[in-house]
Amino acid sequence: MARERLAADLLAAGIFDGAIGDAVLVVSELLSNAIRHARPLPGSSLQVAWAVDDGAVEVAVSDGGAPTRPMPAHATTSALGGRGLDIVEFLARAWGVRTDDAGLTVWAVLAAPAGRRPADGGAEVPVHT
Repeated sequence: MARERLAADLLAAGIFDGAIGDAVLVVSELLSNAIRHARPLPGSSLQVAWAVDDGAVEVAVSDGGAPTRPMPAHATTSALGGRGLDIVEFLARAWGVRTDDAGLTVWAVLAAPAGRRPADGGAEVPVHT
């Protein structure tokens, strides 16, 4: 659901198709890591948020934290997994981790160049959570 909503919002904002695919892939990787490695937020949930501004999209996934801090694994060629944050690192202009009392948020900023005219004539997509 998060990937579909993100793609629809970026499409409506007129973002280039390739950039939409990159943002959707990054959200998918961050969500997968949160589901696999972290505790949920209170209420047994995760939070996904994004914002588009000045040719960039910031995506973020928040969870209840984990015993270890997220970091790229630099998996071997034959490894079956462990490439998620390597993919994020490759596609994003910047990424990082922030913590607060509720848990942990992994965020990434990706290029979001315009590829078409926005459907509603606007140039900005509001923050979604």
